Amino acid sequence: MKLGKAPRIAYGEELLELAKSNRDIVALDADLSKSTMTCLIEEHLPERFFEMSIAEQNMVATAAGMALKGKIPFVNSFAVFLTGRAFDQIRQSVAYPATNVKICGSSSGFSDFGDGATHQSIEDLTLMRALPNMIVLSPVDEIETRAMVRFMVDYEGPVYLRLDRNDVPIVLDETYQFELGKPTPLVEGSDVTIFATGFMVSLTMNVATQLHTEGISVQVVNIGTLKPMDDAAIIQLAKKTNAVVTVEEHNIRGGLGSAIAEALMKTKVPIVPVGVEDRFGQSAHSYPELLEEYGLTEETISRAVKEVLTLK
Repeated sequence: MKLGKAPRIAYGEELLELAKSNRDIVALDADLSKSTMTCLIEEHLPERFFEMSIAEQNMVATAAGMALKGKIPFVNSFAVFLTGRAFDQIRQSVAYPATNVKICGSSSGFSDFGDGATHQSIEDLTLMRALPNMIVLSPVDEIETRAMVRFMVDYEGPVYLRLDRNDVPIVLDETYQFELGKPTPLVEGSDVTIFATGFMVSLTMNVATQLHTEGISVQVVNIGTLKPMDDAAIIQLAKKTNAVVTVEEHNIRGGLGSAIAEALMKTKVPIVPVGVEDRFGQSAHSYPELLEEYGLTEETISRAVKEVLTLK
């Protein structure tokens, strides 16, 4: 797979292009515009960029007011700060009244590997999935990121977008059309279905190729929408193989694995989750070093596939 741009960069570029033709789009940032890439709005459309300093709660509340006046505000910070510090404002001023605010959490998962647990967001999907009215999106690559940003502008209501900090492989092709809630099968298989999201999808596709040489047929499905989820489609894909593995760069409690289990709870399909085992993050010299430490590797995924086969 060809290495593409970081989702945060694709996000910034796409938002700028859309803002050029839609004067209602505004961007708010909490002193991290060069990381979240809203610096592009600041540079080219400065009258529609609002630097809110390190005051995420105020930023979200301000964005809610802007939305009530017809603007389409995109609020930006690291995922851990937005979903954590500003949770009350997101709940009370965005989700509860269903205001048209777009919440963009950058540097998600372990992608900010150097700054440690305080900056690494492995609980954000749980927090955002729990809020009524909130759509939760997790793009796999730059192509899906751009498609999701276009959707967010057109959609009337709250959306949370989870963005990776680092360059990730291009998984989809330019013909891809984003459909809210729809899972995207990427690799056909008959023995095990792997549901994955974000950067973990590319690792999973590598595993499917490796296991094919061992006679194990793996179906790989990208989950770009964690809420709402097309339960009927998930059940159909799971029952095709009658064995499921979930893979996510997130705590296994409340994230993708939980969402898939909720969809399959009335079936007897066995599930083995791969994710962060209820731990906080830590500093590291590199992103791969952290993924290795927390078991987010091709080897771990391969073991999970072989484990779930014993449960069929």
